[in-house]
Amino acid sequence: MNFVAAPARLSTASATFEADFKARLHWSADTDAAIEQRVADILADVQLRGDAAVLEYTARFDGLSAPDMKALELTQAELKAAFDSIPADQRSALEAAAKRVRSYHEAQKKASGESWTYRDEDGTLLGQKVTPLDRVGIYVPGGKAAYPSSVLMNAIPAHVAGVDEIIMVVPTPKGEKNALVLAAAYVAGVTRAFTIGGAQAVAALAYGTATIPAVHKITGPGNAYVAAAKRRVFGTVGIDMIAGPSEILVLADGTTPPDWVAMDLFSQAEHDELAQSILLCPDAAYIEQVQQSINRLLPEMPRAEIIAKSLTGRGALIRTRSMEEACDISNRIAPEHLEVSSNDPHRWESLLKHAGAIFLGAYTSESLGDYCAGPNHVLPTSGTARFSSPLGVYDFQKRSSLIEVSEQGAQALGQIASVLAHGEGLQAHARAAEMRLK
Repeated sequence: MNFVAAPARLSTASATFEADFKARLHWSADTDAAIEQRVADILADVQLRGDAAVLEYTARFDGLSAPDMKALELTQAELKAAFDSIPADQRSALEAAAKRVRSYHEAQKKASGESWTYRDEDGTLLGQKVTPLDRVGIYVPGGKAAYPSSVLMNAIPAHVAGVDEIIMVVPTPKGEKNALVLAAAYVAGVTRAFTIGGAQAVAALAYGTATIPAVHKITGPGNAYVAAAKRRVFGTVGIDMIAGPSEILVLADGTTPPDWVAMDLFSQAEHDELAQSILLCPDAAYIEQVQQSINRLLPEMPRAEIIAKSLTGRGALIRTRSMEEACDISNRIAPEHLEVSSNDPHRWESLLKHAGAIFLGAYTSESLGDYCAGPNHVLPTSGTARFSSPLGVYDFQKRSSLIEVSEQGAQALGQIASVLAHGEGLQAHARAAEMRLK
């Protein structure tokens, strides 16, 4: 069957561009009321009945019946056996990717994740103490597809941060376990793993059960039920983010082979029909070449139907007046993945402020970042890159302020605090500071 992919063709010179552009970008993050209610019921039930509720929902939703939760826990021996069972090229690829991801996050920890202190002129010590979270939960999607890369990207930065316990949950519908996912858990250093998923898995991680200890933060992507559950348990535990559909934005100056750009657009469109792939380019002839590449390459793709629906429904090929204007529009979009497909990418990188990850140069395909470049592939979506960052070591650490006031320092600071506390009508605050004055 031949599928047609027809991304919207827009031009910034058009009088209707702003309206057309906003319509193409619009995506509603509102969740279905029925999903919200069902998730609320599941969370409350797991909080009340613990393991029994998790077992019941796992049997109902995943078709996986078990006599108790221990039967759903994957042992370290099973994880290693999975690693030993996969082909040698997959073992090598996992280990190579894990090494690069670990190296990147170790550098990140050194740059931003260390404790520090200093003393001011009166001897007062001020600083910051950085400590890892004690226990985190990582959710790994299962069912329609397997994501070993998500295991690496969530578990390794937690491991580098110094988290003591990393608990993985992964649904295994009808008991079908993906060896590559389990092998990735072994390589990444997952502490415990359970074959459960959905809102019930999020509830078990957030509230704890007789078998699964409560964690302090939950990270990792999932379906609408998982996203709704993470939103509801936030506050009881921390979460990484509520992710929307995947996105790629390609800034092209016309020097990259059009087939490469077309395939990069496909790489996000193949995720699902709501994924968004956009090309910004000042060269009309080049945009036409990319469209021709799309037409020629699409029939070769196993997920051609999904790609076609994504590109037609949410994709866009936008002609800009210049590369500078393309950079301005990119900053408005704040995409998850931003490719600067140019023979001089650093010239344009300096103009780019908002993106989850920036891929510089024609040889830097977004897919390399997904699997093995090193930086984390868990990125802010839906424009949240304006104020959010990729998942990193810092997400698995917390910071405590350190204050040690000297006797001399207490004389000056006490006077200041006294005045401000009296101004706020908080006399005990003022008296506590005044008692230390000579």
